Amino acid sequence: MTSRVVLATRNAGKVREMQSLLAPLGWTVLNQADLDIPSAPEDGLTFLENALAKARHACLLSGLPAIADDSGLVVDALGGAPGIQSARFAGENADDDANNRHLLQALGSGLSRRAHFYCVLVYLEHARHPAPTVAVGRWSGHLRTTPAGSGGFGYDPLFQPDGLTCTSAELTATEKNTLSHRGQACRMLLDMLEKR
Repeated sequence: MTSRVVLATRNAGKVREMQSLLAPLGWTVLNQADLDIPSAPEDGLTFLENALAKARHACLLSGLPAIADDSGLVVDALGGAPGIQSARFAGENADDDANNRHLLQALGSGLSRRAHFYCVLVYLEHARHPAPTVAVGRWSGHLRTTPAGSGGFGYDPLFQPDGLTCTSAELTATEKNTLSHRGQACRMLLDMLEKR
């Protein structure tokens, strides 16, 4: 097993979370942006397809094993949107605030606000590895009508997890890593990698 792995994302929020969550591996986690690896095309129809494509891309261009994440918010009343378009829901160059405003507009006042964060993590030893390690996490809750909190990123200021009275943006990083879809998927991935 390797001691170095490329994290196949250029999202600074994901990099911070993933480096912390993957620390138990004792590996050196390299950010693909620091290796000048461009973003992979995300033209799959599912989180799994996109995560696998990103991992293969990072392996191919770095020559190292890679871990890729594809994740997003799935809103029941919007037929699964924003889904795989979560980072680009309000347009290709949209920021988090624009995506949150667009989501609130799409929901209006009459639709159910039930929502779920999904995360699919893929670990590949090399670009042609035929048996990727795949882990999945799901975090359910509902969307508030106004944002709250300054932590996290993406839709965290709108997402209130089941059983809590605050948004995920109001949680500490440790609390979020314990509860979140990404935290769940990372723990599953760590367990699978330790058993390899």
